[in-house]
Amino acid sequence: MTKGCPMPQYVVLIHSDPEAADPPTDEERAAHDRHAEELAGSGSLAIAYALGPPGEAVAIRGGTASAGPLRSSGPQVAGFCVIDAPDLDAAVAIAHGNPAARAGAGVEVRPVEGGGVLRH
Repeated sequence: MTKGCPMPQYVVLIHSDPEAADPPTDEERAAHDRHAEELAGSGSLAIAYALGPPGEAVAIRGGTASAGPLRSSGPQVAGFCVIDAPDLDAAVAIAHGNPAARAGAGVEVRPVEGGGVLRH
């Protein structure tokens, strides 16, 4: 359990394959927004962000920075959210509601081990 949180937290990594998919439509973006609003309304959502395109990433490895994501092809992390859930099974059930999971882009659920700093 993350310090200061009433129950365990899980990160939901939202993946997409920019080479295999068209950019999200307004309708798809709206579905993601509705999902986030539902999670926030239920008290499960701690934080959520969509990420910029992989082509705008800078990867740093071995002290060297290079343009682009760490992985040059295949699925990329397109966004993430941190949710509160009593256990992994409940977190997975919540993640099943993510439009990316239903559309085949894929989501990954991992426990948050602890630590964490949030600055406003």
